[in-house]
Amino acid sequence: MEEVEEVVAIEIGPEDLLPRLKDNGYDTERVSKRRAWVERRTGADLTHAGKGSWDPELMRGNIENPIGVTQIPLGVAGPVLIHGQNAHGLFYVPMATTEGALIRSYERGMVALTKAGGVQTALISDENQTAPTFFFENVTLASVFPAWIEENLPAIREVVAGTTSHGKLTGATCYHVGRQVIVNFGFSTGDAQGMNMIVRATDAVCHWIQDHYPIGSYFLFSGMCSEKRASGFVHTRGKGKRVTAGALLPHDVMRLYLHTNAADLFKVWQSTVVGHLQAGSIGYNAHAANGLTAIFIATGQDVANVVNSASAITIFEPHPEGLYVSTTLTALSIATVGGGTNLPSQREALSMMDCHGRGKAPKLAEVIAATILGGEISMGAAIASREFVGAHERYGRNRPA
Repeated sequence: MEEVEEVVAIEIGPEDLLPRLKDNGYDTERVSKRRAWVERRTGADLTHAGKGSWDPELMRGNIENPIGVTQIPLGVAGPVLIHGQNAHGLFYVPMATTEGALIRSYERGMVALTKAGGVQTALISDENQTAPTFFFENVTLASVFPAWIEENLPAIREVVAGTTSHGKLTGATCYHVGRQVIVNFGFSTGDAQGMNMIVRATDAVCHWIQDHYPIGSYFLFSGMCSEKRASGFVHTRGKGKRVTAGALLPHDVMRLYLHTNAADLFKVWQSTVVGHLQAGSIGYNAHAANGLTAIFIATGQDVANVVNSASAITIFEPHPEGLYVSTTLTALSIATVGGGTNLPSQREALSMMDCHGRGKAPKLAEVIAATILGGEISMGAAIASREFVGAHERYGRNRPA
């Protein structure tokens, strides 16, 4: 019989806990003290972490226990020409990444789209979701709750309005399962990503329902809204902005800039659709998460929302003049106000696209969709032309000197 190694408990004393500094310590002196404490405890040299270029007080509300900054290489891809509902003209897109060849790949696709005459973009819908669950004594009581929710939507909207001047309740859909009812509340959130905003509003709504209807209990989160998770729900219902980008790639553009042709590029798309089906993937895309992550880091988005934002449908369609290409991001969660978008470096990155501040979120969504489309065609072309490995060998290897 195999011996089981004894687990030894480790005693943690006060000296092992991070120093609790007044007001969490965001000023330069206390951030330095905390960093020095970590250096003593771990033996690490945190010289570069302490070399931020802006006042650490600006991090308040974005991070706890600050010890400095992590510097990530920032590059730019473009230009990409966009003919959209909200984005018009040439754009240069900031991307923060440590993955070599990534920006070069996106840039190649973006330039090809520009040489093809540009990308058409459209913001299809804009709605964030929360989905609390309510519990009842029996199935019968649960079954009449959805009708009550529908009847009381005007009052529920007033409750939401009392918690935020920016978010608005767009509707509610009930899902009755056994003795519980999940209520999906949809919200418009303006230029904010808005999850904190709508969770606060939903919490107030749940308290109001508890005061006005005989529920047994409730939980604020059911998991159905799929915040920061991939799911069929965000793929079909959406979460945040549903945005699409499309363009016709002429034969000569594919030959000159992508080193491939319509037949081979379509074959790559068709064959990899089969691979996605075999894997049971939700949606289809080449590497949307790559571009989204780099843009999210550069512009101060909530990077964990890449999980739902990368729910995409990329389509390559044969056309007499070449290949029609499109990608649709079904659940893009982004902001141009609030969160990390107001930090100095991130504000600068957004300003490169004229996408910082109020009224700019629809524009940013379309710029992102066009950029992602560039990455999709570039990766497909690299596979079709068998240049994929060579490109990474040339640009993506950080070998020791």
